[in-house]
Amino acid sequence: MPSWTHHLQGLLNLFLQSHCPLCQRNTSDTLCQYCARQLQNCGQKNPCASWQGAVPIFGWGVYGGSLKRAIAVMKYENQPNIARMLGVWLGEAWLLHSPQPHTQLLVVPIPMHPQKQKQRGYNQAALIAESFCQTTKLKLSVNGLERVRETQAQFGLSVSEREKNLAEAFVVGKKFRDRCPSTSVLLVDDIYTTGATTKSAVQILHQSGIKVLGLAAVAIAIKDQHTSS
Repeated sequence: MPSWTHHLQGLLNLFLQSHCPLCQRNTSDTLCQYCARQLQNCGQKNPCASWQGAVPIFGWGVYGGSLKRAIAVMKYENQPNIARMLGVWLGEAWLLHSPQPHTQLLVVPIPMHPQKQKQRGYNQAALIAESFCQTTKLKLSVNGLERVRETQAQFGLSVSEREKNLAEAFVVGKKFRDRCPSTSVLLVDDIYTTGATTKSAVQILHQSGIKVLGLAAVAIAIKDQHTSS
């Protein structure tokens, strides 16, 4: 191969590379190999550990360390591809550890208020749910829920304050209002903390006669740990 071709290929490879959003190393992927490996190590051996109670929770990882950093970058530094990657990993974990593997489900992401989504440019929960469904082959209903009231950040609020903050924040989406789904819903979100968001969403769905199997979340916050979701 002529030397100019090697130089051209080298320039092309350099052009196609970008910086890892977590460590700034050069990479042609969403994350560099080092950060991707660190992040994968955050996955729980038993994602079904919290699959119990009124609203069972399926959690890919524990909110902290590399996973906490990745979620922050995903949400606040315009990195939607991290959401897609985490959705794939959540989906792979569901295929391996699903508490009800043969159940027909309709996946519904936790929505953002339209104004907040316009500012961010995307809803990370919806992107996670899309990749989750592409991996698991479950059906997706992006607009199953709507957020009609803009709430303040949950960070630093007590459990009761979070519940009050989210009261009447959601309504059932138009598609579900026109036709109630016959299958159970699996909610999807990036972080599960005190459960206030999930509880509010489940309550609205139940009021319309829609069954909710549980929530699949990328990260579960350690008990009593405050987060921004």
